[in-house]
Amino acid sequence: MAEVKDVKIEESWKELLNEEFEKPYFANIKTYLLEQKQAGKTIYPPGPQIFNAFKMVPVDQLKIVILGQDPYHGPGEAHGLSFSVPMGVRVPPSLRNIYKELESTVEGFQRPKHGNLEAWANQGVLLLNAFLTVEHKKPKSHQKIGWAKFTDAVIQTISEKCEGVIFMLWGGFAKKKAALIDENKHLVLKAAHPSPLAGTAFLGNNHFMLANQYLATKGKEAINWHLATL
Repeated sequence: MAEVKDVKIEESWKELLNEEFEKPYFANIKTYLLEQKQAGKTIYPPGPQIFNAFKMVPVDQLKIVILGQDPYHGPGEAHGLSFSVPMGVRVPPSLRNIYKELESTVEGFQRPKHGNLEAWANQGVLLLNAFLTVEHKKPKSHQKIGWAKFTDAVIQTISEKCEGVIFMLWGGFAKKKAALIDENKHLVLKAAHPSPLAGTAFLGNNHFMLANQYLATKGKEAINWHLATL
């Protein structure tokens, strides 16, 4: 079994998710990833960044969950935050559509030249992928190794243990996760996926402003959605 002390995750999450780390499926994930690495496979994101979303948002600072599917599968793209890429990496198509929505709904938003969303994470936005790893150039390659069980448990635990969290569920896959959330305690916002494959269906959902309005009703500080335009 996986030992909790071996999991490189922020302490408040380690405590909240203690039972999950003790389950056999989580040990199986760890074993699978080690075997893949030993076989010479390239896995994204790098090991220290797999739990980056949790590292940047301690439980008591959590305001919003933006759920993605799996990490970007190209070199240098994934860094453990859904929809985000490190500085210097080309802005992915889905994120370009997210920026379009922000331009049309958030006053003064200027589209940045980068795709790094760490500024959101630093304000309590958990940028969570349903599958936390992926093999090089093989999208969804790790969707059946156990990550879905883990992130479903994360969503359900947040629903049960936290109050007034906003869940942004984009696309059919993410929308199904609403079944894990108590909508009497939390706000669930649903929209089409921001991928260009969905055309313009994502645009006009107003999620970013709706989220800040909801935070205000809970006496919480709004998210500053603006990003450095460098």
